[in-house]
Amino acid sequence: MSDFEQNLKHSMNQHHTATPEPFINKDDLIVIAGAGGFIGGALTKHFLRKGFINIRAVDKKPLPEWYQRHPGVDNLSLDCSNENVCHRVCENAVEVYTLAADMGGMGFIERFRVECLRSILINTHMIEAAYRAGASRYFFSSSACIYNTLLQQDANVTALKESDAYPAMAERGYGWEKLMSEMFCQEYWAERGLKTAIARFHNVYGPNGTWDGGREKAPAAMCRKVIEAIDKGTNKISIWGDGNQTRSFMFIEDCVKGIDMIMHADNLIATPINLGSSELVSINTLLSKVEKIAGVTLHRDYDLSAPKGVTGRNSDNTFIQKMLGWEPNTTLNVGLEATYNWIKTQYEARKAGNRVIE
Repeated sequence: MSDFEQNLKHSMNQHHTATPEPFINKDDLIVIAGAGGFIGGALTKHFLRKGFINIRAVDKKPLPEWYQRHPGVDNLSLDCSNENVCHRVCENAVEVYTLAADMGGMGFIERFRVECLRSILINTHMIEAAYRAGASRYFFSSSACIYNTLLQQDANVTALKESDAYPAMAERGYGWEKLMSEMFCQEYWAERGLKTAIARFHNVYGPNGTWDGGREKAPAAMCRKVIEAIDKGTNKISIWGDGNQTRSFMFIEDCVKGIDMIMHADNLIATPINLGSSELVSINTLLSKVEKIAGVTLHRDYDLSAPKGVTGRNSDNTFIQKMLGWEPNTTLNVGLEATYNWIKTQYEARKAGNRVIE
């Protein structure tokens, strides 16, 4: 057993005498911070589908700008980087899910480093507020950007396992914020007995997400660019970098299912775990898949000066398979088709003069 695994086992065993709480009831209060965003909105929908009737959804964006807003949910437009707001938000909560953050695609992460770093205020205040409110469980959405960048300099990257976070050399402000917030989750369990869950997301995509404006991830950006090229008749597309950089992409439905499973797995308390697909593709291959869906072949212009992030990144899913007997399994072909079709409807609606969320 590695030092990393031994430390995690020690952390999990420190509170082995804690009395387990009963399964969450359908009318227990669930708080979702960042619910106006892509993943938070999908997670709210996930719990509504399961029959939960007491959900408090929070996001700093004005309500009309939320990606998804669901009836029967207590929707609040509040900024969770404010300590007093967090205490109000977490009052009477049984479970708290923190997905709120200032973030976006690689262009946003590399340009707005301070904004990304300041997201640490959200988790700092939310976890303390959840603890003081007596919440049973707390979820933190971490990121694959916490991994040592020196391990991601080859497109034929070895898949990243959880222990590869240390020795630490995270990706700029965004990655360091996530890594430090993971530590908060581990220490609140070790010292105060708050059951925390930590999932390291690997490039989440799908319908009802950001698709224009600079915060979108690669799958959405590729879909929009192909749709634009067809609509404008340019027959060309711009790609950031040389297109050989590799990634894995996780469909949104797999993401919210994984969040639910990780949050309620007592063998994963305060234990960071990868939540991502292990289907590695290059950006060039990603574009080819979108072109096939659209039925076109475009000329590719490569912008070598644009932000491209690490050269290669993939999720090692050995640990999640062992702990949950499951891993994200929606193929990229299936997920991309659903994403492309949704973005196309949004693009056409915007072109027609209708208001859409981008």
